[in-house]
Amino acid sequence: MEFRDLRKQYRVLKEAIDQSILETIKDGHYILGPQVNQLEAELGEFTGSNHCICCGNGTDALILALMAWNIGPGDAVFVPDFTCFASVTCIMTRGAEPIFVDIDIDTFNMDPDSLGEAISDVINEGRLRPRVIMPVDLFGLPANYSKIRELAKEHSLYVLEDAAQSFGASIDGRRTCTFGDISTTSFFPSKPFGCYGDGGAIFTDSRQTADLLRSMRFLGRSVEDQYDNINIGLNSRLDTLQAVVLSSKLEYFKNYEICRVNRIADSYSSLLEKVVSVPRIPDGYYSSWAQYTILLENESERDALKDHLGGLGIPTMVYYPRPMHRQKACSRLSSAPRVSLKNSLLASERVLSLPMHPYLTDDEIDIITSAIIDYLG
Repeated sequence: MEFRDLRKQYRVLKEAIDQSILETIKDGHYILGPQVNQLEAELGEFTGSNHCICCGNGTDALILALMAWNIGPGDAVFVPDFTCFASVTCIMTRGAEPIFVDIDIDTFNMDPDSLGEAISDVINEGRLRPRVIMPVDLFGLPANYSKIRELAKEHSLYVLEDAAQSFGASIDGRRTCTFGDISTTSFFPSKPFGCYGDGGAIFTDSRQTADLLRSMRFLGRSVEDQYDNINIGLNSRLDTLQAVVLSSKLEYFKNYEICRVNRIADSYSSLLEKVVSVPRIPDGYYSSWAQYTILLENESERDALKDHLGGLGIPTMVYYPRPMHRQKACSRLSSAPRVSLKNSLLASERVLSLPMHPYLTDDEIDIITSAIIDYLG
């Protein structure tokens, strides 16, 4: 049994993927070939965003967004304390300071009340300039953007949507990658929509911002003259082979995979809701289920169940065992956490992610859930 079975996905899509790769190799345009432009148009249409700019990976996408806004030393960026470190390292790479915000334990996403408290604290202290809110759509579920954008408008802050785990999800029919002033995603292989290497994308409705990002992803070069560099940028180009893999996958992702992972999640929840705390999806929200994450009573029970399932050949993961404010790299920050992070700490001690991918069979779901129910009694 696989935690996320990419080999099975490849077997289903093998003919289309193999053919597109062979045609690209024959074509000879291996970096930012015309197929990248085609993918960007397809992704823009799918998400509903006016402009899509593909780049080397999801972390670079976040860094480029911060660079486009000239975020740097003295700036405060508000980010969930319970997330992947990529969300934080991009802030520190720019010399800005991450301000950690607690999560809503029901959704694992940024808690707007904690965010409001953190913004007020930074303003009252006066040492940093509040500049950006970076919600992270954890485990496939979009953050509470209606309340987050209210706070952003009140305090004149940018919203940078980190949709690395939520590509394909939506709120009231509006897809992710459209809720931020700039939005980003990742095409890392294990993400809901992944390629066969590294890849990422940036989305914006601003033509001016899109032009700047297209320049900055390729060392800041000019569109008119490739030997005239007009901006400071990164070497972060999506290679053409990854673009054609993604294009080959997109229709199947839209028409089968998103629906299938939601059916699997429904099955998990109906079978497990009486023995563990299962994920809760707010009304109007639709998840792309990067992970299916349950909450156990405490760390000991979580670790014991993980070991028990592993002994039965059932893979599980802990996302994440250590919140951001307890990462060694964050010990250099000049101030301690400004708000209570109790839910972030609680989640790190109790979360356990179960196998989740579109090709998980009903028999495998029964094996997994039966093993959990039998163990927990």
